[in-house]
Amino acid sequence: MSSVVGIDIAKGSFDIATLQINDKYRTKARLPNNPKGFDALQAWLGKHATADAWLVMEATGIYHLALAEHMYNLGYQVAVINPACISSYAKSQLQRVKTDKVDAKLIALYGQRHKDELVAWQPEPLAQRRLRALVRRLEDLKGLEQMEQNRLDVSDASVQGSIRSVIQHLEQEITATLKAIKEHIDDDPDLRGQRELLVSIDGISDKTAALIMAELANPLRFKSSRAVVAFAGLNPRLQESGKHKGHVRISRTGSASLRAGLYMPALVAMTHNPAVKALSERLKAKGKPGKQIVCAAMRKLLHIAYGVLKSGKPFDAQLAIAH
Repeated sequence: MSSVVGIDIAKGSFDIATLQINDKYRTKARLPNNPKGFDALQAWLGKHATADAWLVMEATGIYHLALAEHMYNLGYQVAVINPACISSYAKSQLQRVKTDKVDAKLIALYGQRHKDELVAWQPEPLAQRRLRALVRRLEDLKGLEQMEQNRLDVSDASVQGSIRSVIQHLEQEITATLKAIKEHIDDDPDLRGQRELLVSIDGISDKTAALIMAELANPLRFKSSRAVVAFAGLNPRLQESGKHKGHVRISRTGSASLRAGLYMPALVAMTHNPAVKALSERLKAKGKPGKQIVCAAMRKLLHIAYGVLKSGKPFDAQLAIAH
């Protein structure tokens, strides 16, 4: 019986695979991603996996959450892996074919090879999940509003009234969602305490604090501020090829929402936050390009945010400059 099960999840279904002793795979395909499929998986595991088996799956937006929580409640060890890790592993295995069944096998192999490194997943508190849902809905609404504003600039006069009507409705929804986010944080002591710590940092507003809290969830799950930066995809990555030497870019293999949401706060912090301002001035004096300086400012803000959340103490500019 297998101790690692790979699960490839899509919106409506999931595939499972285990690596057997003879190096062949046992698979089952197209189980529905609903309670009926979850029960079928439980029955299958009872025949083909140990009671303490790891169930390894990718973080696929929201599609994996119901299955992960269901199996967690049944007592199974669940590991939710960053898709970038599985993608890199596929490249290392020279995988050229991509199907759901093949992906389930790959995830099973990854889990087996990295079994000692797997980290047990736990469901997030309901308050945290609701905050993330509200913050991401706010992002969607703002994106829709910007799209309509862009259309207004180039549209014929005959449809501008319709576009303005949609914009007005979106503005109302944005206002209502901002109010819901504020009230949700106000009503939860833990979230309220985190917000107070984050807004003590020059450059971070209530809106940015809500984004950081929504994306990071429990900050103590990260071992260090570097891990937080990597989660946001802001960690620098050296790229060298041919004539291009010493070219550094951010990895972009993390939370795109967090990266986008930190851009404007970083610009503000470069003027008003003593620690971020000192960093940007040092980099400017070294001749670093503007984009690189802004990315460094974003990283510094995340370092500071992680520090105040972990310590439980408000922002101290002198301490931040020293680090």
